[in-house]
Amino acid sequence: MPYFDAASAAPLHPVARQALLAALDEGWADPARLYREGRQARLLLDAAREAAAEAVGCRADELVFTPSGTRALHSAVSGAAAGRRRVGRRLVVSAVEHSAVLHTAEAVPGAETVQVGVDRTGRVRPADFAAALAGEGRPRTGPESGGGGTALAALQSANHEVGTVQPVTEVADLCRAAGVPLLVDAAQSLAWGPVEGAWSLLAASAHKWGGPPGVGLLAVRKGTRYAPQEPADERESGRSPGFQNLPAIVAAAASLRAVRAEAAAEAARLSVLVDRIRAAVPRLVPDVEVVGHDRLRLPHLVTFSCLYVDGEALLTGLDRAGFSVSSGSSCTSSTLTPSHVLKAMGVLSEGNVRVSLPAGTSAADVDRFLDALPEVVEQVRAQLGAPTAVRGAAVGAGDDDAAEVEQAGVEAAEAETPRTDAPEVATEGLLVDSLGKRCPIPVIELAKVIGDVPVGGLVTVLSDDEAARLDIPAWCEMRAQEYVGERPAERGVAYLVRRRG
Repeated sequence: MPYFDAASAAPLHPVARQALLAALDEGWADPARLYREGRQARLLLDAAREAAAEAVGCRADELVFTPSGTRALHSAVSGAAAGRRRVGRRLVVSAVEHSAVLHTAEAVPGAETVQVGVDRTGRVRPADFAAALAGEGRPRTGPESGGGGTALAALQSANHEVGTVQPVTEVADLCRAAGVPLLVDAAQSLAWGPVEGAWSLLAASAHKWGGPPGVGLLAVRKGTRYAPQEPADERESGRSPGFQNLPAIVAAAASLRAVRAEAAAEAARLSVLVDRIRAAVPRLVPDVEVVGHDRLRLPHLVTFSCLYVDGEALLTGLDRAGFSVSSGSSCTSSTLTPSHVLKAMGVLSEGNVRVSLPAGTSAADVDRFLDALPEVVEQVRAQLGAPTAVRGAAVGAGDDDAAEVEQAGVEAAEAETPRTDAPEVATEGLLVDSLGKRCPIPVIELAKVIGDVPVGGLVTVLSDDEAARLDIPAWCEMRAQEYVGERPAERGVAYLVRRRG
């Protein structure tokens, strides 16, 4: 069964397994003790720290091991904010950071969080980051800082949901010029290479590169003001209290070195497979949006969203077909809240699939996935009563021709679909009541009635699902209709759409 969710957890690397088993025999003692077994454990810990620091690009005494990458991010944000509290309370973060960064920033006492927006590819503009560092108007949360300075900036090296690589080097230079430390979440990119630029703090997680779970790392470069917020402890320079899981740490460092040695060749090979998926999915499945940057991206990850599809049903269908994939937001997929990353990008959130290929994925596995995907999507759409397009109509056709064929198929299906719940005729067009219904149902109901109004006519969709605020405008963009906007309603929100053609 092909496993395509390496961005959540990569399979354990063979080197990690070997190192873990060996360290269980040799590294079980307390590395803080002076007797023989303690000295042996200390040698293993020091060697692991040296190897990890070399991969990160920092000094060994700047790096500590933590119980997880999430814990490393929590410590980095809280420790740096506390260390620079006299400078100011402003925390500048990108809107697509991992939830661990966003939640910790919100929890810092008295902090004012400024979120820097991204474009539709999920990439920040360095100029926007510079403006936020200077305290210029940006979306904020938390109390006002009274004009104080910026305590910390945070920018991930690559996004965990869509794979877009961020301009860390440029932003790091801006932060250095402004005298602000930059925290980099390198969890998704560290396996592929070190993070370039003058960053001040860096966090990562071993299970993302094929190491064992339960090991993170935090690097704090010399000269960075940092005040640990955990209770005092003599281990890991006081920055990560508790007895170290030495066998797992040894395995994490050994596997990081191993994957780095394979990274260039594997990145080139997987990038070809991802390019194949990016090109094939829109041809094979109608009404699909591939999201994320097409060039500045991780080599193994691709994300796409399917109109008229429930994401959970789609992932379940693919699992039954033998493919392990995830939603674009592995950390929020258990909630009913739309992905904050996709929301910040302004792209479709419904029917979202993230494919992240582990090392060793074969072209045959990818081809089998592409063969299975159209039928699974078609089945899910049929279960939801969604409009249907001519399957495979876009294959071999030009973009304009394909769009016309698909639009014709959708309109024909809409005309033939019997409706027992005809929408109310409002004075300004049609009113679709989708209150109490989860996306993609509001979008499906909109698609079914858009042809019932004349060109220039309005359809108003009432919905109390937060995802509709993202998915209805995205549907308009994909179907060449005009999104007029939203207005308050007695219940939920009224979304206005004007028919263009």
